[in-house]
Amino acid sequence: TAKDEVVTYIARNLEPYRGFHIFMRALPEIQRRRPRAHVLIVGDTGVSYGTPLPKGETYKKQYLDEVGKDLDMSRIHFLGQVPYATLLRIYQISSAHVYLTYPFVLSWSLLEAMAAGCTVIASRTPPVEEVITDGKNGLLVDFFSPDEIATRVDEVLSRSRDTAKLRERARKTVVEGYDLRRVCLPRHLELLGIDKNGTADK
Repeated sequence: TAKDEVVTYIARNLEPYRGFHIFMRALPEIQRRRPRAHVLIVGDTGVSYGTPLPKGETYKKQYLDEVGKDLDMSRIHFLGQVPYATLLRIYQISSAHVYLTYPFVLSWSLLEAMAAGCTVIASRTPPVEEVITDGKNGLLVDFFSPDEIATRVDEVLSRSRDTAKLRERARKTVVEGYDLRRVCLPRHLELLGIDKNGTADK
């Protein structure tokens, strides 16, 4: 429940473009510092971006082979892909949500996590920095530093009651800047030269 220490990581597929390898390397230290924390990992084992792996290989297996000996697997839960309603429940009980990406297209899951009021720990990479300001509506970390990620997670879980403002501002950022009906759709229609009645400019 939301009363527990729950660390979340969500991606369509568990792969390096979305920092899965870095997150896995941070987990041993996260578990060492937070012996009661549970980690929920959502994502399939395919490849959305980049070069497909040889048949039978997955990044999940690769990085479990690398760090699995240092993990308490009873506190790590690989959930695969989940229904949308379940995804929302996961956001709602998250104590610390980790979002990592190379400089690439931003995941809609980041905006969803912020809209749900998660405390987001995200990589200091474009285009994440277009959405998150460190210390204002989320926390930014070096993408390549498992130690910094673990430290930030530990800090958030240690002062979870003090993150209310951070979570409120995260939701406010999405509501004010990314709401579909009030913000995004009108801007798209404007770019296409279509007025609010659906009439194209001549």
